[in-house]
Amino acid sequence: MLNVFFNNRSKYSTLCLLRWLWGILRRHRVQVCLNTLLGCTSVGLDFAFIAATKWAIDIATHRASAPLATAAAVLAGILLLQLGLGFASRWVKAILGVKAQNHMQLYYFDRLLHSEWSARHGCHSGDLLNRLELDVRDVVNATTETAPSIVSVGVRLAGAFVFLYSMDALLACFSVAIIPCFIVLSKLYMKRMRRLTRDVRDTDSRIQSILQETIQHQMVVQTLEQQPAMVGRLDRVQRHLRQQVRTRTKFSSVSATFLSAGFMGCYLVAFLWGAARLHEGTITYGMMLAFIQLVGQIQGPFRDLTRFIPIFVNAFTAGERLMQVEEIPLEQPGGGMPVGPVPGVRFSDVTYAYSPGGRLVLKHFSYDFPPGSHTAIVGETGAGKTTLIRLMLSLIHPAEGKVSLYDGACEVPCDAGTRSHFTYVPQGNTLFSGTIRDNLRLGNPQASEEEMRDALADACAGFVFNLPEGLDTMCGEQGAGLSEGQAQRIAIARALLRPGGILLLDEATSSLDAGTEKRLWQNIGRRSRGKTLIFVTHRTGIIGPDARILTLRK
Repeated sequence: MLNVFFNNRSKYSTLCLLRWLWGILRRHRVQVCLNTLLGCTSVGLDFAFIAATKWAIDIATHRASAPLATAAAVLAGILLLQLGLGFASRWVKAILGVKAQNHMQLYYFDRLLHSEWSARHGCHSGDLLNRLELDVRDVVNATTETAPSIVSVGVRLAGAFVFLYSMDALLACFSVAIIPCFIVLSKLYMKRMRRLTRDVRDTDSRIQSILQETIQHQMVVQTLEQQPAMVGRLDRVQRHLRQQVRTRTKFSSVSATFLSAGFMGCYLVAFLWGAARLHEGTITYGMMLAFIQLVGQIQGPFRDLTRFIPIFVNAFTAGERLMQVEEIPLEQPGGGMPVGPVPGVRFSDVTYAYSPGGRLVLKHFSYDFPPGSHTAIVGETGAGKTTLIRLMLSLIHPAEGKVSLYDGACEVPCDAGTRSHFTYVPQGNTLFSGTIRDNLRLGNPQASEEEMRDALADACAGFVFNLPEGLDTMCGEQGAGLSEGQAQRIAIARALLRPGGILLLDEATSSLDAGTEKRLWQNIGRRSRGKTLIFVTHRTGIIGPDARILTLRK
């Protein structure tokens, strides 16, 4: 169930990903600057607490002359400031963090809705949802929280080194001797972890795809009695994920263990060094405590960096996946001269195949749907009936030839901008979760109550007025709570509310009984009088005497 558009192999260099992450960071610079300022202020308060602690101990051991109450007041003041700073930091992360994540998610959601349908159609919706949720979250956390933390970590490391160097230069130099080893190991660690994390994330997308598809088509699974097969499929992918997580965790744990051993060794040396100096009487108890705290302040940033590395590995992996989403081409905005309110549609020598080198669904096809005409498109399955409609709506584009709207001497090519002339009712159940009113207003957000009632009446959906909540009746996902025929009639009413000179129906009455279907087509014929009506059907009995018939063959 791999996505046919994306692949799980990395094609972006580290420098390319860093530039991309830098662009994301700049979009949220207010939050980044606030988090950086709060982090650096926290570092300053930590150093102030160390200095105040040393001062208080020196006063207590009579190595410094000052009231102990003054030192206690200073310590208490620093602690109160740290509490306030922690509250402010949590507030910024909670409020601005959600805002940044929402903005980025909105950006990709909007981009997907404006992307080329033919390019996005091959992407699995479960994988796209995984990218919009988990990948966006990982990127936002890395750029708005982790990046500022790295700045404060750098300030902490530099400040602790200078502070310790002022007291003991040799110990300070020894404490940072692990840096070259850390840099080399980090580079090797990042490379391996990026690959392991990418594999885990791709498998996680496959799990979400299985869950979404199975729940969406639960009725099919149940009627085919394939529940054990679907559970088994999910179990196999989950076992594969667990194996990948074990491999990643093993690698991460071994790496962290070796690094922790190095930190512990440095800490032990620093402690013994201070104890020896204290035994010799060359330092005070306050300095001994400061030694231990400052060595911790130097090693702490390295421990933080080991925690940050997986975060940035996740961010790099998420960045790769979101950059792939950005590669889906956007629809070109419509242009050209306007046509009249009721145009016709002209196919001129059109050739089309859904994949390069694949079967030609249409080959040098030409046909006119004159303005105001009624045309039925019939033919066997796979002959290209739905393909014609997709070409009219510019969801797909011909490999050769052109599709255009015309009215008299004016002719413009079909593109995203010409969709405003079409009213389209696709096959199947296309209702959204929400009220019936919400669904109808997708056809025309400004529709009045009377217009909605007229459209429902023409769509033979008068049953809505007998529901307890009427237009405010809630529909579940894909019209759950309504029959297939009821949902289809509401979808037709939604389309009838949309202004447009061309009415397209693709097997729009397939779920209706013969009597209802006949009344519906009578209403549609009356309502579409003066408009261009094009409909796909397998039921020749609904074709009126004045309708033209276009028969397609494979």
